[in-house]
Amino acid sequence: MTFPLFHTPGTIVFLDDDPDYLEMLALVLPREWSVELYLRPSDCVARLQAEPPQWEADAWAQQQIIDRWREGAALIPQILRYWDRNTARYDLTRVLVVDYSMPAMDGLQVLDGIVDWPGSRVLLTGQADEQIAVNAFNRGLIDQFLAKQSPDISRRLVDALHRLMATGSERQSRVWRSTLTPGQLAQLRNIDVANDIQHVAQRWVEHAVIGEPFGILGQEANGTTSWLQLEPTARLDELAELCEAAGMPAHEVIDVRSGRKLAALELAQSLGDRRPPQLGVAFGLGQGRDLVGALFTLDPAFTPDPAHSYARWLASRPPRQVLD
Repeated sequence: MTFPLFHTPGTIVFLDDDPDYLEMLALVLPREWSVELYLRPSDCVARLQAEPPQWEADAWAQQQIIDRWREGAALIPQILRYWDRNTARYDLTRVLVVDYSMPAMDGLQVLDGIVDWPGSRVLLTGQADEQIAVNAFNRGLIDQFLAKQSPDISRRLVDALHRLMATGSERQSRVWRSTLTPGQLAQLRNIDVANDIQHVAQRWVEHAVIGEPFGILGQEANGTTSWLQLEPTARLDELAELCEAAGMPAHEVIDVRSGRKLAALELAQSLGDRRPPQLGVAFGLGQGRDLVGALFTLDPAFTPDPAHSYARWLASRPPRQVLD
C-alpha cells in the first residue's frame, strides 16, 4: 500500500442488535478513536444518510485550496487554516461496521439503504453467513467481512479498522495528486519510500502530501504541527545554491549539498517567516536513498489553535454509550 496523500481522523459507527456486544466494544476499542454504537438500524441509517452534504462541503473546501494554489496562493498556510477552522471533519463517519444477522433487517439491507455515503463498510457475520459475505465482497458491497464468532475477533476487528481508517479515499487522492509532479508521485509510490515515510508519520493523526514545496504537513492529536521536507538527492546542489544566496554560513551550505542536513527555505517562505530558516538532520528514504527527508516542527505562532485539535474535540465528545 502506498502512503495516502491526504488523511484525517474521523468516526467509526457500529450497528448491532446485541447491547452486550456493543458494550464490550465500547471498552476494548482504542480510546483515541471516535466511536458511536447503535442498536436500531433506523437511527444508524439516519445518521449516515445525513452525512453526504457534509462530505461534499469538506471536499469542496479541499478543492478550493487547490484552486487558490493554481491562482498563486501558497498551499501550506491554506492547509493550516483548513485544519484550524474545520473540526467538523472529525465527525464524518469513515467506517461503518454492521452485524449481518439482525431481526428487523439484515446487515446488507441496512447497507443498501445508505446511498451516496463514501466511507468503508465492514460486515460481521456468523458461520452460516460466510458465503453471503463473500458474495457481497465480490460485488463490491462491502470492504471487509469478519466472522463474529472468531476467538480473536476483537484483535482482528481492531486491525481491520486500523487499516481502513488509514486508507485514503480515491476522491481526496485525486484532489491532492494534482499538486505533485509525475516524478514526485513515482517516488512516493515506491514501497520502501512509503514504508519509511509511514514510520515518520506515526506521530500524526492527519496529514497532507503536497508537491510545492515537496513534503508532508502533519498534525499530532494535541495540535503540534510539523513538516517533513522531501528532497530528491539530484536537487541538493540547487538547494545548496539557494542556501548560499540566502546568506547561510558556508559550513551549513556544505551540509546541505552533502545531504547531511536540509534547510526549510520554502517552508519559511510559505509561512512568511522572516527568521533564518531551520536546519534539520537529513535521513535517507527508501533503499536507493534517491530521496532524503528532514522533519521540522512549526512555530506555534503559525499553527492551528490547540483548542481546535483532534484531542480537544475527542475530549468534548460524550462518553461512549450504546444508543437505543
